[in-house]
This record gives sequence, C-alpha cells and structure tokens, in this order.
Amino acid sequence: MKGKRVKDSSTVMAQMMNPQDANPAGNVHGGVIMKLIDTVAGTVAMRHARSNAVTASFDRLDLHWPAFIGDFVTLRASLNLVGRTSMEVGIRVETENLMTGERHHMASAYMTYVALDKDGHPAPVPPLILKTGDEKRRNREAKARREMRLREKTKEKSCQLDANSCELA
Repeated sequence: MKGKRVKDSSTVMAQMMNPQDANPAGNVHGGVIMKLIDTVAGTVAMRHARSNAVTASFDRLDLHWPAFIGDFVTLRASLNLVGRTSMEVGIRVETENLMTGERHHMASAYMTYVALDKDGHPAPVPPLILKTGDEKRRNREAKARREMRLREKTKEKSCQLDANSCELA
C-alpha cells in the first residue's frame, strides 16, 4: 500500500458560534466544541483511509479559552500517527472575535480512529509519510501516547478480570 503525506489529509474547518451553541450566559458548550472536533478529525481519518472510519478514543481534550456567541471557531486537524488500522489525529481549535480581531488558542485534542471495510471490519490504512521536523516530533509524541493508552487498557482489563488486582484511587 502506497504511503500518504500528512498534508494529503489535513483539514481545516470553521464555524460561527450561534445562540443555539451556547448557554444563557453566551458561553459555547464544551459538547458543541467536542462534536466539531470529532467531525474534523473524522474527516482527516476518512481522507487518509479513503474508507469509513470510526472514533476509537477521545484521548485528551484541553480547553484553554472560552468561546462565545459570535466567535468564529477554526479547527485544524492532521494525522500524527498511523498504525495498521488505526490513526491518531491531532486537533487545534482557535477562536476569533470578528469585531476586535482578537484570537485565542481555545483547545487541543487527540483522537484515535479505526478504518473500516465495507463489511464494518477494521481495514488496513496507508502508512504515513513524515516530511517535516514538526511532523516527526508529533509522530514521536503520538507513539508515547499510544504506549500509555495500551498500558492503561491492559490495566483496565486486568481490573475487570480481578478487582483485587486494582488500586483504588
């Protein structure tokens, strides 16, 4: 299978925040931002795989700044890591007040998707071609996150099988 570059699937999506996106105080709901993140990240995964792709995990979401009604929210998403059937997508969310021009880094997130074949089974995806130093750095960081996810998953499974083997928080 021929590899693909990060830029081949990178996606930018933007949307104005409207009253239905917010609470009575005008703050945009975190769930609205999460849905936009899932949409843009899923697009990246499907572009790379050229097949259906489903959310496997929402690894991390850090909210740094609020969004308000009237803000223009821009999401930038690209692949960080590709496995046999899975893909990690990194997403950066920015807000812009169109009246003042003030911009803020609103949120960052990492999500993992699995490509599916026409029968709904995991499907192999093309390897990822890393060109820039930034892409290589992001790939190294994604590998570390993947190792942590796998360790946590193993620990969770062990706890499900034997509750006495778990540490209580």
